[in-house]
Amino acid sequence: MLRLGLFGAGRIGGMHARNLAAHPEVELAGIFDIDAAASAEAARQTGSKAVDSVDDLLGDAAVEGVLIASATDTHCDLIERSAKAGKAVLCEKPIHLDIKRVEACAKVVANTGAFVQIGFNRRFDPSHSAVRQAAIGGELGKLEQAVITSRDPAPPPLDYLRVSGGLFRDMMIHDFDMARFLFGEDPAEVTAMGGVLIDPRIGEVGDVDAAMVILRMASGGLCHINCSRRCAYGYDQRVELFGQHGMLVSANPSTTNIERFTDRGTAARDRLHHFFIERYAESYIREIDAFVSALKSGTSASPGFEDGRRALVIANAAIESATSGRTVRIRD
Repeated sequence: MLRLGLFGAGRIGGMHARNLAAHPEVELAGIFDIDAAASAEAARQTGSKAVDSVDDLLGDAAVEGVLIASATDTHCDLIERSAKAGKAVLCEKPIHLDIKRVEACAKVVANTGAFVQIGFNRRFDPSHSAVRQAAIGGELGKLEQAVITSRDPAPPPLDYLRVSGGLFRDMMIHDFDMARFLFGEDPAEVTAMGGVLIDPRIGEVGDVDAAMVILRMASGGLCHINCSRRCAYGYDQRVELFGQHGMLVSANPSTTNIERFTDRGTAARDRLHHFFIERYAESYIREIDAFVSALKSGTSASPGFEDGRRALVIANAAIESATSGRTVRIRD
């Protein structure tokens, strides 16, 4: 059994706590959150224990790794402290909102040789992963275009948006990583547009609630990403790959597989999943599987720290493009 600690017991932290506790090869050694009531509740639900401080987990020699699901601005500090304590790390995205802080953290990770996996869970979605494997296996011939659709059911609270880093860094960063994952390469340039189409208050806090991006990949392939903070029919998550021999689509799963054929229409399906925890439930479990397997086999983390850094570089370039109205070359 791999003994792991958890930092953060909010919405996503609580989900991770349940997944860790249910994993057949993991013992959830303890949970810390600055909100003691939240960590106590997560511990009660999972049969684990709430601890009083970060050091209670990092100072425990029996704890081999940690999952970081706390606020974004704590990620680098916790990665560095965990790395120096000799713990493996699985950290939620983004690593941080400030690229300079990420680069400083990268030096600590490199100097300690720490194992750091970044939580781009969508790589582990069975359908997304399958279309990627088919594409790199040559089923499409040369991959020429990709379309990534990502639409949330409703905007998050304004208090969250004020500190989130904005749609490009907070929401679309998953899609930037997915573009790199699908093509197996980095983009060379980005053209981005954003707008406030849903709620003017989102614009007042300096963010956008709808955006479209075109990435030109290093090999010349094109990737279109479209994001919206509101979707009336549920959580819309689709990937389409197009190449010389045809097209591959990873479509939305519905809450059931039922299709209805009536006098009012044909093939009417049930609603989409409400939000990310339900839609990507299996991918979060597979993410932990990959973390455990890599640690036990001694293989490298994937997606690793550099994948997280690269996604933030692309997000920053997209913000520059959307702000300036120009196509922006993506450089380190």
